[in-house]
Amino acid sequence: MQPQGYAADLNGLVSSLKGGGYVIVFRHGATDDSQKDVYPFKFDDMSAQRQLSEKGRALARDLGAALAKLGVPIGEVYTSQLNRAVETGKLISGKDVSPVDALTDSGAGNPSAMANPDGKNAKIGRAIRGLVDVPPKAGVNNVAVTHKTNVADAFGKEFGDIREGEALVYKTSSSGPAVLVARVQPGEWIAQAGS
Repeated sequence: MQPQGYAADLNGLVSSLKGGGYVIVFRHGATDDSQKDVYPFKFDDMSAQRQLSEKGRALARDLGAALAKLGVPIGEVYTSQLNRAVETGKLISGKDVSPVDALTDSGAGNPSAMANPDGKNAKIGRAIRGLVDVPPKAGVNNVAVTHKTNVADAFGKEFGDIREGEALVYKTSSSGPAVLVARVQPGEWIAQAGS
């Protein structure tokens, strides 16, 4: 189901993004399922976290190349503290990223929460929405890279089906909360850049 006002025309959305004023929320790329997260999280111990797979890295690089080719200017890049999100953010943006608590997996310490993304962590949800509601600097778009559970916490359980690399695009405003304008699959950005 697409949100009201969904930009079915990706070309039109890209044209708008060139002017800045949006926040693009990505779910991190594909991970290596043979690896497991260890709770509580140890952010400096890569052996205790699921990492991006080669497929996940390639997709993030391809997304970054597509956004650059499309001329989408990227400002601040906020990520979860987990390396799979940090790495996704760096590969998409080609920039240093700012890991923040709010974007870190809200299933942390609760493995069942990761298996059942019902949007139940209201505090995390409010913090993410607060981050998304802040307009970026003039002429750029901010990027946030997070996890499925956090997306559901922030935007509702109907987004619990967000795919790896999928983006939610929010138009910011100085007079109110950001408004969802599109859900974009990674392949759509890449195809648009190729056309």
